[in-house]
Amino acid sequence: MVTNKNSKEEKSKVKTEPEVDSASTEVTKKTLTLKEQVNLCKQEIEDLKDKKLRIAAEFENFRRRSFHEKADWIKNATERLILELCDVRDNFERALDPENKQDGDSFKKGIEMIFQQLDNVLKKEGVSKIEALEENFDPIFHEALAHIPSQLEENKIAAVIQNGYLMNDKVIRPARVAVSNGEKPKKK
Repeated sequence: MVTNKNSKEEKSKVKTEPEVDSASTEVTKKTLTLKEQVNLCKQEIEDLKDKKLRIAAEFENFRRRSFHEKADWIKNATERLILELCDVRDNFERALDPENKQDGDSFKKGIEMIFQQLDNVLKKEGVSKIEALEENFDPIFHEALAHIPSQLEENKIAAVIQNGYLMNDKVIRPARVAVSNGEKPKKK
C-alpha cells in the first residue's frame, strides 16, 4: 500500500503543475538569471561598501596612532640633549658651591672647562656660532641694531651685541650687531 500511496502523490504533483511552453520557460530562466545577477550585484555593492568603511576606519585609526606616536617622539626627542645639559648644569652647581674653596685661577679654569663641555654638546647637535665681527653685513645671518662710527669700512660689523647661531646650516638666531657707517670715530 505504501507504494500505491506514493505513486498517487506523484500523479497528483504532475497534474497540479501548470504546463508551460518552451518559449515562456526561456523568458522565465532569463528573468531569474537577471534577478540573480541584480541580487549578486547588490550583494557585491554591499560588500564593497562594507570594505570601504573598514578601510576608512583602519586609515583613521592609523592616522590617530601616527599622530600620537609623532607627538611622543617630539616630546622625547630632546631627552638625550637635556640629559647632557643636566651634566653641564651640575658642573656649574659644583663650581659655584660656596664650600668649594677655590682661588681665582682654578675657578676660571673650571668655568672654561664647563664652557667647553657646553660647546661640545651644542656641536654634537649641529649648532655652531655665526662668526660676525669684522665680517660684511649679511641680513640673512645678521640683524643690525645700530650704525656706529668705527675704524672699519662701511657695512662691516663693528660690534657683536648678541651671538647668532646656525643649526645644521640653518639660521636659528641671527647675530645682533652694530654695523660700521664708514665714519671714523671722533677722538676725545
